[in-house]
Amino acid sequence: MDIHEHQAKAILGEFGVPVPRGGLAYSPEQAAFRARELGGRAVIKAQVHSGGRGEAGGVKLCDDPEAARAFAIELLGQTLVTKQTGAYGKRIDRLWVEEASDIDRELYLGFVLDRKSERIMIVASASGGMEIEDLAEEAPDSLIRMVIDPAVGLADFHARELAFRLGLSGAQISEMVTVLRACYRAYRDLDAMMVEINPLVVRPDGTLVALDAKMSFDTNALFRRPEIAALRDPGQEDPRESYAFDHNLAYVGLDGDIGCIINGAGLAMASMDMIQLAGGAPANFLDIGGGASPERVCQAFRTVLSDTNVRVILVNIFAGINRCDWIANGVIQAYRDLNLNVPVVVRLAGTNVEAGRRLIAESGLPIVVAATLAEAAEAAVAARAQGIAAQ
Repeated sequence: MDIHEHQAKAILGEFGVPVPRGGLAYSPEQAAFRARELGGRAVIKAQVHSGGRGEAGGVKLCDDPEAARAFAIELLGQTLVTKQTGAYGKRIDRLWVEEASDIDRELYLGFVLDRKSERIMIVASASGGMEIEDLAEEAPDSLIRMVIDPAVGLADFHARELAFRLGLSGAQISEMVTVLRACYRAYRDLDAMMVEINPLVVRPDGTLVALDAKMSFDTNALFRRPEIAALRDPGQEDPRESYAFDHNLAYVGLDGDIGCIINGAGLAMASMDMIQLAGGAPANFLDIGGGASPERVCQAFRTVLSDTNVRVILVNIFAGINRCDWIANGVIQAYRDLNLNVPVVVRLAGTNVEAGRRLIAESGLPIVVAATLAEAAEAAVAARAQGIAAQ
């Protein structure tokens, strides 16, 4: 789960990271008021879940409150399209009005999970102000990586070593130690998946300040972090994924038109690959999980159909904890309750498979039953082609 810049700064500030003064604005008048509070000169930032806001016109230094008001009029209610949002962009409903900071140097600092070592990794660079992807491409030698041993944590000598490698000196080193340890504690204590400060600025007086901040969190751990879950902004999410999240389904929206309802992440990935091999394109990743009741299956259908691009639905279940008769009942219930007008292809295997197939056959519904995943993928692609030809 992602959060806004101002939320990330509030969290990191509580842990000890120096952040500029600022305030939220939901209207042009509020933006002007916030700028006036900060002395007149302020930076206005669109609050959307995306990087690259500056290049897209979502960040501006305003010299007076009236300029802040005028820029807020331009932004609020509009859609900001960046290289990370895709063509649809993200709607701007709030602004962060922040005091302007003089800049001597810009650094990059990120904490991520390194899946290879199964540990937290610090990624830092003396070339801040750029997206990490651009840094990796344009200045790969500037990237500094440090893996943290969970048995030891981030010790002061680790942080000092990183500060030296970034070219800091004097009092800046102790400040950097504070920033690094604060970010590490925030990452560890709040079940974060990513903490990024870009840029971490060195001011002309030598002090450090986080001009931008991003944080994302492990969705599976939100049940024990209600204070973090409360920061979620559904308006910044893909509506399909937001709907699935609210109904406790693992869903990722894609660009194709064959909807997928699968149990198990590995089987879901294999099913999407098979659809591609058959000449189609999956509309989503959806793992229905174990122990799926007919009601849960029906909810999965509603989730997939929330994508108006879906032309066919492929259900692929290998039942262990699940039972094929439960899935079959769910498919039949969904077909009748939702008045489905798209073809449905079902492949069942595992526990109670014969009972599940018999239920579908006796339902009298035009549901295509396939024996193998390859047959199911081919049937789904064929049904999609027939639907297109009939238009």
